[in-house]
Amino acid sequence: MTSFYLATTQARNVDEAGTTSLPKQDTNVQVNGTMDSQKKASKFRSKYKHVEALHRAVRPSVLSHDSQEVPSFLGFRNLMVLTIIVMNLRLVIENARKYGLLISVKSNIKNVDLRIGLFLYAVTPCHLLAAYMIERVAMDHAKRAMGLRKKSDAGFNAPETEQERRAFRSTWRWIAFGHALNATLALAITTLVVFYAIENPGIGTISEMHAIVVWLKTCSYAFTNRDLRHAMLHPSPSSVALPDIYRSCSYPNNITLRNLTYFWWAPTLVYQPAYPRTDRIRWLYVGKRLGEAVALSVFMWITCAQYAVPVLHNSLDKMVVLDYPSILERLMKLSTISLIIWLAGFFALFQSFLNMLAELLRFGDRKFYGDWWNSTCLRNYWSTWNKPVYHFMRRHVYSPLVGRGWSHSSASTAVFVFSGFLHELAVGVPTHSLLGVAFLGMVLQLPLIQMTEPLGRSKTVAGKVLGNCIFWINFVFVGQPLAAMIYFFSWQAKYGSLASRYRNVAATG
Repeated sequence: MTSFYLATTQARNVDEAGTTSLPKQDTNVQVNGTMDSQKKASKFRSKYKHVEALHRAVRPSVLSHDSQEVPSFLGFRNLMVLTIIVMNLRLVIENARKYGLLISVKSNIKNVDLRIGLFLYAVTPCHLLAAYMIERVAMDHAKRAMGLRKKSDAGFNAPETEQERRAFRSTWRWIAFGHALNATLALAITTLVVFYAIENPGIGTISEMHAIVVWLKTCSYAFTNRDLRHAMLHPSPSSVALPDIYRSCSYPNNITLRNLTYFWWAPTLVYQPAYPRTDRIRWLYVGKRLGEAVALSVFMWITCAQYAVPVLHNSLDKMVVLDYPSILERLMKLSTISLIIWLAGFFALFQSFLNMLAELLRFGDRKFYGDWWNSTCLRNYWSTWNKPVYHFMRRHVYSPLVGRGWSHSSASTAVFVFSGFLHELAVGVPTHSLLGVAFLGMVLQLPLIQMTEPLGRSKTVAGKVLGNCIFWINFVFVGQPLAAMIYFFSWQAKYGSLASRYRNVAATG
């Protein structure tokens, strides 16, 4: 009977999975035994402090490649930030003790330079108005051509005849000639006036950059309306229809002064009949962006006057005697200052000013730049740091050349040659030093792009890190500070301290 009772009790403890459960009494005994053993082990460790087993498993170091856990480097980031702050504070103190306060509210800008600069800034946009007048003539001709085709026996949808094709090409040649002449004058007049009449490089740079922007906008306005006019006169299948966003302002309804004025002020170099728009203007947002732009402009002015100018002046004597070790030391010292100024200028222009302008115009697409600081190859940098210029080059230079049968590499070469020409105008003309350094710097990006391209496509972390380091070395140490030092030396040799020194030597000799 006792055996039967035990067997029955065990059968009742069988669970649904078919496993036999221990009797409740046995389970309690096992749990109590475990607790007792843990208490004994705890008492043993508390009594014998020196016998605890600290090395219980095979474990790699935290920074080893075979480590399973990924450590956080937040502390090192904080250390680097604090180190940069302390180093810059030391430089501030050293600069103040060595040079004193170099910042002066008084300006050495000549009144004639200021008057000419203001005149150019007011007159240059008139070339956009001239482009509008040319497009009005082209629009009227296109409307007459459409009317004649509708009245013809063949109808509007009939295939284009050879006579109509020749007439369209002839008209476009005259329209293209008018646009080319207008755009050339927009850039050539300002360039000649800045080079021969404006001595101050700051006023000259603003005037020349404004002329380049207006010139690019004028070209985009002409190219885009040419294609829109052709699309209206020669309807295509729906598969190659114009973008949907253009339907709200189709050609020729876009040829208005209101439409042109919006494009003139819009933070883009690429013309479209219509742009994505926001619902309202956030005035608080505008105020914040304006404050950022003003504060950063003041910061750049102080940094240039107090830190960059002394370094550049101290490098003049070294460059005269070609003291290469000293030149390299000055170049490395200038690289930090130029990087800070460039980053402040980038944020002030692309984040603060362009966003403020976009908010005032309710311009919706505000992707003015990408994360260029993470670039693993130079191609990625040039396609992300300045989206307005990149969009212009891709739409009006690169894509048309590829469409005409050029290879991708040849089209890219043409883009960088064209960009180098604009860089030389923007830097060489205001400094009255057409040395070709800015042009050569852009053209030399082509072999560097080919060299870093495999690193950008690398799937390994080491390859991407190496590509990013090469980008920063080219950006910080080789490009900007070297060009700034060369153009500063050239300007000083013509108008500054070196010119005065040479004149005094010539007079005494």
